Amino acid sequence: MAKAVVKIGGKQYIVAEKETLLVDLLPEGTKELTLDALLVIDGDKVSVGAPTVKDVTVKAKVVDDLVKADKVVAIRYKAKKRVHKTMGHRQKYSKIEITSIK
Repeated sequence: MAKAVVKIGGKQYIVAEKETLLVDLLPEGTKELTLDALLVIDGDKVSVGAPTVKDVTVKAKVVDDLVKADKVVAIRYKAKKRVHKTMGHRQKYSKIEITSIK
């Protein structure tokens, strides 16, 4: 099974066919992605691109537009000053499935 390294939203991911992964939130209305492969691993054969591997594209479809991660709570506190502040954040992701590596 072939694996490829692709760049989505400034981050690099190792992907394989039929694999699902969470990536940073994609623009609204995005249904399919066509990505260039930076590196391809096919058994013992490794192809490295400069910057991308020629004639290799990775196709993906968006399974879920908005997936929220668990809440991360941050607390700011200053001792002896009666100052404290609690902030929360939930990162938003898009769930994609890799359909083909060709």
